Amino acid sequence: MTGSPRWRIATDVGGTFTDLVLDDGAQLRAFKAPTTPDDPARGVLDAVAVAARAVGVAPTDLLAGSEVFVHGTTRALNAMLTGTTAPTALLVTAGHPDILLFREGGRHSPFDLSTEYPKPLVPRRLTFEVGGRLLADGSEMTPLDEDAVLSAIEAIKAASVEAVAVCLLWSVVDGSHERRVGELLAEHLPGVAVTLSHELNPVMREYRRASSAVIDASLKPLMAAYIDGLEGRLRDAGLGGQLLLVSSTGSSLLADMAADAPIHTLNSGPAMAPSAARHVVAESVETVGEVFDAIVFDTGGTTCDISLVRESQVVSTRETWIGPIGAGHITGFSSVDIRSIAAGGGSIAEVDEWGLLHVGPGSAGAVPGPACYGRGGTAATVTDASVVAGLIDPDTFLDGSLTLDRGAAERAVGAIAHRMGVDLLAAADAILSLATEQMVNAIELITLGQGVDPRSAVLVGGGGAAGLNIVEIARRLGTATAVIPAFGSVLAAAGGMLAPLAEESSMTFPTSSDRFDAEGVGGVIAELSSRVDRFAAAIGVDRSEITLDWSVEARYRRQVWDLVVPVPDGAFKDGGALALLVAEFHRSHALAYGTDDPTGTVEFLTWRVRASHGSEAERGFEAAAPARAATHRDVSFSGVLHTGARVVPVRELADTPVDGPAIIEATATSVALPPGARAALSPQGHILIEPYAAAIKAKG
Repeated sequence: MTGSPRWRIATDVGGTFTDLVLDDGAQLRAFKAPTTPDDPARGVLDAVAVAARAVGVAPTDLLAGSEVFVHGTTRALNAMLTGTTAPTALLVTAGHPDILLFREGGRHSPFDLSTEYPKPLVPRRLTFEVGGRLLADGSEMTPLDEDAVLSAIEAIKAASVEAVAVCLLWSVVDGSHERRVGELLAEHLPGVAVTLSHELNPVMREYRRASSAVIDASLKPLMAAYIDGLEGRLRDAGLGGQLLLVSSTGSSLLADMAADAPIHTLNSGPAMAPSAARHVVAESVETVGEVFDAIVFDTGGTTCDISLVRESQVVSTRETWIGPIGAGHITGFSSVDIRSIAAGGGSIAEVDEWGLLHVGPGSAGAVPGPACYGRGGTAATVTDASVVAGLIDPDTFLDGSLTLDRGAAERAVGAIAHRMGVDLLAAADAILSLATEQMVNAIELITLGQGVDPRSAVLVGGGGAAGLNIVEIARRLGTATAVIPAFGSVLAAAGGMLAPLAEESSMTFPTSSDRFDAEGVGGVIAELSSRVDRFAAAIGVDRSEITLDWSVEARYRRQVWDLVVPVPDGAFKDGGALALLVAEFHRSHALAYGTDDPTGTVEFLTWRVRASHGSEAERGFEAAAPARAATHRDVSFSGVLHTGARVVPVRELADTPVDGPAIIEATATSVALPPGARAALSPQGHILIEPYAAAIKAKG
C-alpha cells in the first residue's frame, strides 16, 4: 500500500476474548473480538477486522502496512494442561529409566495420603534405555551402543509416537552421544520431532533436563502446525511484516525459533502484562521514585493472572511448573512468575448442597459465554453479577460492539439468589465479593511469600474485568495507589509492544569463589558470545545493536538450590569482577532468604547470556478513547461499604478528579469507584486511584 502508515500490531488470545493493540507511532488503540476456541487464528483475524474498521482501512491494507505482528498465545500451555500434546518417547542412559518418575517435588500436605503420586510425562512403555556412559569430567566410560539405539527406534516406530526426547547422563559436559542419537533418529525416523536435552537446556539436574526435553518435544508437532497455520493465514490476508511470538520471559521470538523450541511459549500470553504495568507505573506515578514495587493482576474472561514488579524489575522464576508446584511437571526454564486463579469475568458461580457459594474454577469461556452474552449460556458468572449490580452497562459493553442481555443476567443470578435465600442484589454482591476475596488471597501469597509488603506497592489492574473490583482489592491489601492503564483492558497485548527480540543461551561449567577458574569461565563466555553472533545474524542486525545480560546460577557450598545473579560485564579480566559477583550473590541471597554468609564459599554452575534487540518504547503509551456523554444509573457496590443500589454518575475522566460513588467508563472497561475513593487522570491517560481519597500526584 503505497504511502500507507507503518503500524505495529500485538495480539493476545485469551480464553474469552482475543485482544489486539494497534500502534501507529503516536498512540495505542485497543480492540477485542471473541476468541474462537475451535480455530484461534480466526479470532485473531476477526480482531484485525475490528481494528481495520476503526481506522478506516481494509484488513488487507492494515496487515500490509504493519511492520511487525506480535502474537501471544496459551496454546502450548493449554495443550499441556489438557494432555493433548503429541505422543512422545524418551531415550535415556541404560540403568536410568526412572528420571521422570523419581522427579523433584512432593505433596504439599505430606500427611494427605489420598493424593496420588504424579504420573511421569512419558510412561515406562515409551521410555527406552540405550547403552553408553559418559562421566562427570566428559570422559567416555562406555561407548554409545548404536545397536541399542536402532533397536529403540524400531520399537518407537511400532508405537506410532510423534516426538522423541533424548536425555543422557552428563550430556551437558559432552554432547557427542546425544548428537549421535539425534543423527540416527533423523536418519531412521524422518519427520518425527526430536529434542536433545543438552541443546535445549544444558543444566546439571537430570530431571529438569529430561522434563524440559520431553515437554518441548511433545509440543513441537502441535505448535509447528499452529505457528505455520497462523503465519500462512496472516500472509494470505496481507501481512507483509515480521511475525513474532512472545516467550515465557516476556520477550519475543521469531516464528521459526518458537516452532523449533516451543517450550519457550508456555506462558506466552500472560508474560506480557507485567512489562506493560512496569512501564505505566514508571511513567505516571510520581510517588514511587526510581525503584518501586508493583502488583499486577490481569483479569480477563477466564482467569486472573497475578505477577510482580520488584525493585522496578519484572519478577521471574526458574521454578516454573505446569500444574501444581511440586506435583506437576517442571519446565526447567525461566519464566515470568505468574500465578493464575479461576476468577475471571466468565467464572461460573454455583451453590453447593450445603448452601455455600463458589466462584470458579469452571468458566463459561467464549462459547457459550456468560448468560448476558445471549449465546446460549445459562450459568451465572462474574460478568452477569456485574451487569445486575450496575457496574457494567449492557448497551456500551466493549464500546457498544456487543449488547448484553440484562434479563438473562438477572435470571442466571436470580437462580443463585434462590439457592442462597437472598435477594437479587445480595446474590450479585456475594458473587463479586467472593471473586475479590479469591484474588486478594492469591495476591497475598505471591507478595508476602516473597517478602513484598502490598501496602508499599502500586496495584495495577489489567484486563477488561479489573476495574470492577480494583478499589476493593486495594482496600483489602492496604495499597495506597491503584492504576488502571489507558490500555488496561488489553494489558497483555500492549505488553507485546515492549517485547524485545531475545534469545538465552547457557553452558554448565562448575567453579567456586575460592578456586575460581578464570580461564575456563573465559572459554565459556567466548562460546556464548559466538552464539550471540549467530543470533544477531539470524535476526538480521549488527552485533553492536544487541544488548547482553550475563548471569550465573550460584549457591553456597553444600546448598541444594541455586540463585541467578548477574555477571558484571560478562567477563573476568581481574579479581575485582569476581569480588563484585560474589558480593551480588550475598545480596541476592539476603533478599531471597533474609540471611547471607559473607564469608562463605560461593559455587558457580551454569552460565547464561540473554541477547536482546529492541527496547521499550521511549514515548508514553497513550490510548485513544471514544467520547461518551455523562449519564447516571443504579449501581450496587460490593464489599464492606455495600449499602445497596444507588443512583451514581457515569462519566469519563478528564482534567478534574472524580470522587466516588461513580462509574468511570474507559476503553473496553468500566471502573467502579465506591464511596470514599477518588480517581484522577494522568497526562498519559492512565486512571490513578486513591482508595481512600488521599491526594494523587502524577508525573507531567
